[in-house]
Amino acid sequence: MGKTLVGYQLLAPGDHVLVAVSGGKDSYTLVDLLWDLQPRAPIQFQLTAVHLDQGQPGHDPRPLMDWLEARQIPHALITEDTYREVLARTPEGKAYCTVCSRLRRGILYTVAERIGATVIALGHHRDDALETLLLNLTYAGKLQAMPAGYRTDDGRFRVIRPLIECAESDLQRHAEAADYPILPCNLCGSQSGLQRVEMKRLLSTLEGKNPNVRQVMLRALQSVHPSHLLDRSLLARDRDPDPEDEAAPPEAGRRLPVLQ
Repeated sequence: MGKTLVGYQLLAPGDHVLVAVSGGKDSYTLVDLLWDLQPRAPIQFQLTAVHLDQGQPGHDPRPLMDWLEARQIPHALITEDTYREVLARTPEGKAYCTVCSRLRRGILYTVAERIGATVIALGHHRDDALETLLLNLTYAGKLQAMPAGYRTDDGRFRVIRPLIECAESDLQRHAEAADYPILPCNLCGSQSGLQRVEMKRLLSTLEGKNPNVRQVMLRALQSVHPSHLLDRSLLARDRDPDPEDEAAPPEAGRRLPVLQ
């Protein structure tokens, strides 16, 4: 995580980081590691964990709140009944995730402004990025995954993913060793046959043939050659020579910059 923070310059001196904590293994790990890092980091930054109670039936945030209290992590509990709104706005047979994440993100922006946060940290990991890449490739016709960090359209906040280079399997083992009091999700966890589940299954199938396929795919996302894609918006007067064109002289064109 530290290498990701430094490599993508995700934090700046004086940042106030709102860490979105859902109660799952990923967000527990994120806030735990950031809290451990804070006193040892070469820069000063402030941290506030925020949990959104969406009004799911049977949801009890107390185990998470008690854990944050015991760790002495600054935190806030926000209650917004988005559960019924997600159910009402999601077409039958579609995943709840799209509507749910949009509503959650809007609430987080409001809370970030209220507490004076400059950065919103999310717990997405390597496998989330790879599944998103495959989903966009096979269903949306886009070559797009998840960036390590970006600025919101209105310019108010930076959104960062410090765990984006971490394997989900490592996070799972860490969460079990740390014995986090995991909170179940009654929205995403209640659906079956989701496209993202299909992508996870596809990755597992590929892993059976190449045990390192997930890490290889991550390296592919870190080594992008725009001039060898078919997006017309990337056309330039100078371009890379076609690797299959043996007649192309070495000086024929310069490499386009890698897009981050």
